[in-house]
Amino acid sequence: MELAVLNTSGQETGRSVTLSDEVFGIEPKDHAIYLAVKQYLANQRQGTHKAKERAEIKGSTKKLKKQKGTGSARFGDIKNPIFRGGGRVFGPRPRDYGFKLNKKVKQLARKSALAYKVKDAAITILETPKFDNPKTKDYIKLLDALSLSGKKTLLVLPDHDKNVYLSSRNLQKANVSVASQLHTYEILHADTLILCEGSVEKLNEMLG
Repeated sequence: MELAVLNTSGQETGRSVTLSDEVFGIEPKDHAIYLAVKQYLANQRQGTHKAKERAEIKGSTKKLKKQKGTGSARFGDIKNPIFRGGGRVFGPRPRDYGFKLNKKVKQLARKSALAYKVKDAAITILETPKFDNPKTKDYIKLLDALSLSGKKTLLVLPDHDKNVYLSSRNLQKANVSVASQLHTYEILHADTLILCEGSVEKLNEMLG
């Protein structure tokens, strides 16, 4: 599949790029996408939650009353979980929510997400933008030229460009990524995927 390359003014350059069928033309696998997104969101969790249990709270360990002869239930110390201010039973503890996912599954998930974008005609090919200085107004001007202002966009660069990244950072719906670090979640989260010429070559090579 071939798509025309646009310049930063939104005009066609006369060039085109080929999207590999092995990457952009596969039959999407929803379960692979589900696993990749689940892993991504799990890795975002800090897992620092903690509640104090019976052995960790302040309080006397003295037995509140004698074991027998009172006519009521047995009581231990004041830290008993049934009392107000007592320890929590089976409370949350710090943990890592991450889990392992095979490399081929993650690769399949990325290709499936890209294939969905092709089916939805939600991919724009752009010549690699160059910003002399980090300016948000320049990035807004670029989105306006592509008729994408107000939409959630993901610009995929072939290599890291600090000026482009800083120019987009203040825009809520604009994200910038690098082809080598592109993730399934980022692809699906964007309404439109803006791929630079060099990024298409890298994705074809990396995922093909």
